[in-house]
Amino acid sequence: MRPAAPLAIALSAMLVFALPADAQEPAPPKAKPAAAPEAAAAEAATSAPAAQAADHPANDAATTQGRDAMLRAQVLLERARFSPGEIDGQGGTNTRRAIAAFQRSRQLEPSGQLDEATWKVLNGDAAPVLVQYAITAADAAGPYAALPEGMMERAKLDALGYEDVAEALGERFHASPALLKRLNPGKDLTAAGTTIVVPGLATAAALPAIARVVVDKSDSVVQLVAADDTVVAQFPASTGSEHDPLPLGEWTIKGVARDPTFHYNPELFWDADPSHAKATLQPGPNNPVGVAWVDLSKEHYGIHGTPEPGHVGKTDSHGCIRLANWHVSLLADAVKPGMPALLQE
Repeated sequence: MRPAAPLAIALSAMLVFALPADAQEPAPPKAKPAAAPEAAAAEAATSAPAAQAADHPANDAATTQGRDAMLRAQVLLERARFSPGEIDGQGGTNTRRAIAAFQRSRQLEPSGQLDEATWKVLNGDAAPVLVQYAITAADAAGPYAALPEGMMERAKLDALGYEDVAEALGERFHASPALLKRLNPGKDLTAAGTTIVVPGLATAAALPAIARVVVDKSDSVVQLVAADDTVVAQFPASTGSEHDPLPLGEWTIKGVARDPTFHYNPELFWDADPSHAKATLQPGPNNPVGVAWVDLSKEHYGIHGTPEPGHVGKTDSHGCIRLANWHVSLLADAVKPGMPALLQE
């Protein structure tokens, strides 16, 4: 997704609304954007037959070296809920952290490297990592629309939906649009009936009940922790900046807002355009806080989605905790009001 302006690249702002302490869901927003990516993927998984494996080297468990191996590992990690972030087949810091967290969860040496022991455990998930998917009429239809640059211009729109089908499918399959295009050279993603290759996520591990959320600034991650202190999931996160540091401490979760509007107040941003005025941006996956806001007991702070999943864990935020839209959707399903949220170095 393209940001509205340089500010929006780091926009992980203080959302100026509060949820009642006993409310898990606020009143529905004015606009009805596209379904959250995790919900769309779950609906597709339950309403369609098992996907057919794609003819690709990444589906071979013997592929343990090179770019195809990295793609295989990223999909397997995502299905194990130790996410590398946006699946791109390239690797990097987020992937190394995901590997190390997965290794710790399986009592392996947390080297962050794909060694033989780690591959053995990862390959215990034998479902194909790449599957075939037929573009539906709904996929092709959208609606899609190019978004204007600038917060003030976007504030004039009725919704902030996807700009094109590649962006929408990228969110659904937790993949960069560039990866989808690389996996499908010459394929028309806008034509209903076109069969393409996508990450196979329908067999992802179910999340067990969690007892608390931990935001770790040093590793730029959000962890979901069970009652027995087991880390059961980890997602890359952007966690503040020098100007807007993460508010360290023990807080609680107040509630969840899905498809939130964003109440932009330039006075709360050190780098805001001086010509900007207060504005309300309507819901949608390209809203500055994405498809969900998990409200914290620290006023104006929360865990939320983003229109730029490829930047998560790699760029600063304005103090809040930013996740990919599909991960904040999972988090929103897993938390309850009053649940502890530890924000630590």
